[in-house]
Amino acid sequence: MDRFRMIFQYFQSNSESVMNGICGLLALASVKMYTSFDFNCPCLPKYNMAYGLGIMCLPPMALFLCGLILNRQSLVMLEEWKRPTGGRKKDLAIIRYMCSSIMQRAMIAPVIWIIVTLLDGKCFVCAFSGSIDPEKFVGFANITPTQTQLLLSKVPCKDDELMKNNPARKAISRYLKCWSQGLGWSVLLILIVVAFLARSLRPCFNQAAFLQTRYWSNYIDIEQKIFDETCCEHARDFAHKCILHFFESMQQEIKLRRFNAPMEEVDRGEGEEDHLRGITDQEQMNELLKSWYYSKPPLDVSQATQWQQSVGRERLSMPWADSLSNRGNAPQKAKTSRQTDV
Repeated sequence: MDRFRMIFQYFQSNSESVMNGICGLLALASVKMYTSFDFNCPCLPKYNMAYGLGIMCLPPMALFLCGLILNRQSLVMLEEWKRPTGGRKKDLAIIRYMCSSIMQRAMIAPVIWIIVTLLDGKCFVCAFSGSIDPEKFVGFANITPTQTQLLLSKVPCKDDELMKNNPARKAISRYLKCWSQGLGWSVLLILIVVAFLARSLRPCFNQAAFLQTRYWSNYIDIEQKIFDETCCEHARDFAHKCILHFFESMQQEIKLRRFNAPMEEVDRGEGEEDHLRGITDQEQMNELLKSWYYSKPPLDVSQATQWQQSVGRERLSMPWADSLSNRGNAPQKAKTSRQTDV
């Protein structure tokens, strides 16, 4: 259980690993869907190409859209692209990097579907059986063009009575499957070569710009996560205090009983951290959220650090603070000395 917990925490903290896992699951799902799919070519002159190309192209489009929907970075990218400038300028290089990363992950499952269909060859044979030149094959002599198109459309259906014993059916089917598998292996080889070149030629380009865009794209994702978590913490404390205020007359009874909960869980609210941070009503929270959207703060934390340092210096430069603390401790010291004298 500990291993599974560690793996879950790792994937939960690393959004890139989560997206890679989702893309892998979509790729496996695409292969499983195709293997379990019952392919039935209509074997009609006007419908074979539409059916075959539809099976080759429509599921990849659906898988591509699923990859975009499941990738939370697509929403983050759109928000970053459409947000007002405010106190933070937009960097188009970061948006392009996020877009390319999203597209690469979303294209994995569709490409695998297309490669599997091409290597299998059934869709290709169904789609292009009517486009074959009948003069290259025997068995089509002394028949009209209409009958030729009808016979060619029956090539994917091996149990059809018109082409069941026709020797040209197997020859045409093998010919189209050869083309389909050749295209499938070619697409796979091209993708492998492109991936190899992208990996090997990356050091030849400006690595500083790549590191900067990658860092800030990760920052935008993490910033949005932390903001959502902070809002959830604030909403939890806000709701807790609103409920206690509403049941003010029954507060003591709720603390004592708490629906038969242990006293430790009831009294732990005293030591909890206050996540309200001064935002105590609906209008203030709405203004904060509006300010976050329309005017995000600049990427400069030195201002907050300087403010904390100035507060510390002011406290050190105020001798009356120490005198007040000494005055507060004086009665306690006097009381202690009286007790010892007694």
